[in-house]
Amino acid sequence: MTSYRIGSESALRIVWKSISSGNGWPSASGTANSLLFLQAPLSQAWASSPRLPLALLGYQCYRRSNKIHTYEIITSSVTGVPVPEPTTAQKTATEAAPGKGGSLTLVAVLLAVFVVPTSISGTAVALPHIGADLDASPTTLQWVVNAFNLAFACFTLIWGSLADRIGRVKAFAAGSTIFAAGSVICAVAPNIYVLDGARALAGLGGGAIFACGSAIISTTFEGPRRAKAFALFGSVAGIGVAVGPTLSGPTVDFLGWRWIFGLQAILLVLVLVAVPVMKRGTEERVTGRLDIPGTVAFVAGMLALTYAIVQGPQWGWASPRTLGVALAAVLLLALFTYFSKRSDAPLLDLSLMGNKPYLAYSLVPVAASFGFVTMLTYLPTYLSEVTEASATAAGLSMLLLTLPVLVLPLVGTTLVEKGVRATTVVYASLACLVVGDLALLLLGPDTGIAVMALPMLITGAGMGLSAGLVDAQALAQVEPAKSGMAAGFLNTLRLGSEAIAVAVFGSLLAELSTDAIAGGNAAPAAYDGAFHTLLWSMAIVCAVIFLFIAVLARAAPRRADSGR
Repeated sequence: MTSYRIGSESALRIVWKSISSGNGWPSASGTANSLLFLQAPLSQAWASSPRLPLALLGYQCYRRSNKIHTYEIITSSVTGVPVPEPTTAQKTATEAAPGKGGSLTLVAVLLAVFVVPTSISGTAVALPHIGADLDASPTTLQWVVNAFNLAFACFTLIWGSLADRIGRVKAFAAGSTIFAAGSVICAVAPNIYVLDGARALAGLGGGAIFACGSAIISTTFEGPRRAKAFALFGSVAGIGVAVGPTLSGPTVDFLGWRWIFGLQAILLVLVLVAVPVMKRGTEERVTGRLDIPGTVAFVAGMLALTYAIVQGPQWGWASPRTLGVALAAVLLLALFTYFSKRSDAPLLDLSLMGNKPYLAYSLVPVAASFGFVTMLTYLPTYLSEVTEASATAAGLSMLLLTLPVLVLPLVGTTLVEKGVRATTVVYASLACLVVGDLALLLLGPDTGIAVMALPMLITGAGMGLSAGLVDAQALAQVEPAKSGMAAGFLNTLRLGSEAIAVAVFGSLLAELSTDAIAGGNAAPAAYDGAFHTLLWSMAIVCAVIFLFIAVLARAAPRRADSGR
């Protein structure tokens, strides 16, 4: 038996038809977009066996190589027709071609990806106006944000796994439609309860956009184009987070809060217009059925876990209600693990947990959640309450934190393309998170912008350097047929860790501030001391995650840097 690798299913058909008809290796004419040429045999060097046997028994999906998707051709003998090695020009033309509709596919995915984080960060600006207009209580008003995050965290993995079964573009289109519908309902909501429910519906669709969007990029583009597409993915997501409040403010002032959601719906309609072209330009794989018992257990478990985290600060972390819901979450997720082990088509293939390179890259966003997203959430309050900066000044100061997220994703990708190991760039970003959080200990009531600028830029670099690499590197470690599932799990970790970090550190900040005020400190001084404790905690958590990622990467094979 001899095994050969070839680029894609369409290439397999082209090669087999040409070879079996006696025409030898097919010409590149008309096939450059689909034909990824035959690589060296898996079992021996090209020079020792320059043949493609005629006795083709079948093929199966083979693990993704460095730059291309590969299929394994199983042959019964080494006899056959001599096959000339493709020229360098042929290989270059093939590698550079993105496929029909590739550019429009990327634009559509990036536009949808821009809408999701903009919705998360921008909606917070409108909360006071929503509360006044709909006469909402603080608790129901907070669920405008929490309902979205809860649905996003619970269903992202399901969308990723579903995408591998019904097709990634179909799942992406379904998610975009659901998000648009939820946004329309938000725009016309007659009361806070309808608005909260519609936000949950939008969060459900948002999970599909992120999970399926990254899977579409992973399977549509190859080589350097794939790396650049993921860099843009990270940059656009960062831009969405950064400009969300900036765009929402004028929208609320001049058009009203309902137009925040109306504009989101309009942008997603534009995305849906591109779906027919995306279907033509994207390779789809339809496999298996969805694990219903595992899906139900996972959703129920994630709902319970996220609800306990969100309500913990209000109920008290040690209250019977919080502990009861948390225990239910643990039991349900244990049941999910049981179903996953017994299912032929699990919602989450638990072998991914043993894939150390994939797991290492997937944990990078978790560190960013604790070291950057928490800072993005609570630093504006510190600047307003402690340094007495105006809202405008605080907002402009935050540009120092977000600017690196806009610029550095492409820089990180470029470094890897020039030969720097991807893990080296990731380590640098994690080090920036730790150093930046510690450097922000310099903040104080009289700290000027010149002093805080460098620590904020370093912290932002901790997010930005790896933002364009993580998804591409993580998905490169798994089989293409499981890219949807892998993207779903990666984004579940991303948003789930954000919810945990913001809720836990927010509770810590409130508790420490309250205790300090009760001890006789003025409110600004109390918040200052609590925030500095928070900075120490953030740095320690990021350092621990950094060490764990380094251990995983060190134990993994060299293939962990497959994006190079």
